[in-house]
Amino acid sequence: MGAGAYLIWGMFPAFFGLLDFAGPVEILAERVLWTLVVVVIALCAVGRFRELFTIDARTWRLAAVAAAAIALNWGTYVYGVNSGHVVECALGYFINPLVTVLFGVVLFRERLRWSQWVALGLGAGAVVVITVDYGRPPVIALVLACSFATYGLVKKVIRLDPMRSVAAEGVVSAPFALVVMIVLGLRGEAQFGHGGGHTALLIASGPVTLIPLLLFAFAAGRVPLSTMGILQYLTPALQLAWGVLVGHEPMPASRWIGFALIWAALAIFTTEALRRTRRPARTTVPDPPDDQGDTATPSDCAARNLGAGTP
Repeated sequence: MGAGAYLIWGMFPAFFGLLDFAGPVEILAERVLWTLVVVVIALCAVGRFRELFTIDARTWRLAAVAAAAIALNWGTYVYGVNSGHVVECALGYFINPLVTVLFGVVLFRERLRWSQWVALGLGAGAVVVITVDYGRPPVIALVLACSFATYGLVKKVIRLDPMRSVAAEGVVSAPFALVVMIVLGLRGEAQFGHGGGHTALLIASGPVTLIPLLLFAFAAGRVPLSTMGILQYLTPALQLAWGVLVGHEPMPASRWIGFALIWAALAIFTTEALRRTRRPARTTVPDPPDDQGDTATPSDCAARNLGAGTP
């Protein structure tokens, strides 16, 4: 199930490429709305819908922050895929673990080990190399990495299980998504309802989004986090392969050098994370349950999860 989640996320360029008949804003709005519909149906099916009414005000505020971060992430990803920047999207998810560690240094004044500083240095060097190669900063990659790192930080402290968390984020985002759809409809620019195939694909964005989330949540509770963290590299690897082999995006030698620096940084980071997870049991502290939050620092979260995330 863990591999299945990351394989589905890795194939997202194939699915969202099919939605290029609609604009990124409409795709984002439809994805928000139909993901909410599917997760509400799932909560009703298991008799947990009423649990949404027990969420306190602080948790709703955190859900709003998470919703804003993931909306920015989703919108940027869809734009990247449908504008022919799949490789840059893959870069964003490769550097996401390093951004999480950087957040820990900047926001929480964490002290890093020398190997983590080396990894961050290699990551910064890679961004410089790729900036020179593109002739501009890799904005799509940086937005994806930073927005998902922010989302990950919020998910570590929010006192909700995965299904209720996704539902809460959808409830917060739905009014904005509805406004977008109404405005697009009034302007005659909405693609929803214009042809059965197009409508079905837009509706499918809901279950396509939710299914890998549920697979990941199920696997994460039963598979060592170090294993899940290594599996997560399947996603950007598949996206990179799609961009190069299917999208025929250019990959000059200088760009390969930038990616090689990122991979070297991730190898150092992953080795350090695995070393930490193999410490004797007496030096480790178990994670709290999902509904109790998590006080772990960003670099601890990244070390445990190795940047596991969703596009």
